[in-house]
Amino acid sequence: MIASLYLIASVMFIFGLKMMTRVKTARRGNQLGALAMLIAIVTTLIEMGKVDYTIILAGIVVGGLIGAIMAIRVQMTSMPEMVAMFNGLGGGASVLVALSYLYKHAINQGSELALHSLLGKDTILTLVLSILIGSVTLTGSLVAFAKLKELVSGRPIVFPGNQFVNLLLALGAIGLCAFLIVSAQGESVVLSMWILVGIAAILGVLLVIPIGGADMPVVISLLNSYSGLAACATGFVLQNNLLIISGALVGASGLILTQIMCKAMNRSLTNVLFGGFGQEAVAGDKKDNAYTNVKSCGPEEAAMIFEGARDVIIVPGYGLAVAQAQHITREFGDLLAKNGCRVRYAIHPVAGRMPGHMNVLLAESNVPHDQLFDLDQINNDFKNADVALVLGANDVVNPAAIKDQSSPIWGMPILNVHEAKTVMVVKRSLGSGFAAITNDLFNYNNCMMIFGDAKKVMTGLVQEFKELTN
Repeated sequence: MIASLYLIASVMFIFGLKMMTRVKTARRGNQLGALAMLIAIVTTLIEMGKVDYTIILAGIVVGGLIGAIMAIRVQMTSMPEMVAMFNGLGGGASVLVALSYLYKHAINQGSELALHSLLGKDTILTLVLSILIGSVTLTGSLVAFAKLKELVSGRPIVFPGNQFVNLLLALGAIGLCAFLIVSAQGESVVLSMWILVGIAAILGVLLVIPIGGADMPVVISLLNSYSGLAACATGFVLQNNLLIISGALVGASGLILTQIMCKAMNRSLTNVLFGGFGQEAVAGDKKDNAYTNVKSCGPEEAAMIFEGARDVIIVPGYGLAVAQAQHITREFGDLLAKNGCRVRYAIHPVAGRMPGHMNVLLAESNVPHDQLFDLDQINNDFKNADVALVLGANDVVNPAAIKDQSSPIWGMPILNVHEAKTVMVVKRSLGSGFAAITNDLFNYNNCMMIFGDAKKVMTGLVQEFKELTN
């Protein structure tokens, strides 16, 4: 029965993950995954036999309350931070399980035998991997959370010799892992184990702080993969097939998503992790940081242009997310459609601050799924569009990526909004995006700026458009 229930939960995880690849089935996929997790927990308790259900129920109540409060109160704009926190908690849980296993099966026995004689080298290898990867994931995710929450600077934080320090810490961690596997015994096991936790925790911090805000989508995906790998290693320790399968699913999907994000920015993973992108971008952009041909207008003038448009492509960015303007934007799209206009939404893979951020926001505001198009699907259509409306996006619409080989973002796939007959960009100011460079689009003759908060601007635009068309 235990094996059968684990198999059922595993299959449900796989189908749930598959269903979450499409907007129409994502909700059911999420529910299927939650049900699979419930089956997994109940099955594990049955397999364990006698347990203290007082502690188990307390954990369920406390964890359930925290989860419910977060689900209700966390804004969609804060979803990246919550995902980063989830990654960290997953890594931390793996560390705690590995440490408790060591204490129960080796340290508390007080034996002077070598650790590998008590547990076997294979078990110790998976234990140290779980501790190492889990600790890096925990502290790295906390730093990512702090950067996304703007508790610390989103710019790369570097110091002289930081890569050398990281190398020394990595070599030290590998050495400790080898020592625990080969010859650790007695009190040296406890000391080595906690030193390994400390080194891995420091390494997690130092690996993430040099990474700029523009690369946070990649970092989140990679840390998600780390949390899965840590869980998978823990599954081998506990000899729990379901934990191995679910951890492998998370690890593999995280790595695939990381590769997709890197491709979307035309950058390698090593460049993301060790490039200090934000710092380099500032240095590379000093040649020209002035806008000389900027034209602006207000909602009233913009409404008149939209009134005559028959093909409009809306490009949402992080500015839309911050302003919570997705609902009023959908209302404007509906008004355009009623006026006989074809309306589509162009989604860049790294728009927002995590993969799929814009898709989730637009789905929340009930934008029809058939109006959402990925970069590859819609990029050739901008030249036929009457108006491209850019809401808070910056780097993902910067023509420098395809026209200026000296630009730090050269080669990054962008949405070709500059090819539209008219481009309207809604931004608070001419400030740079996460890449910290000027946007050549703002100097284009067909580009008009509408300065202000995205929600307020779109509210004014809706009012003006209604007056024109009623």
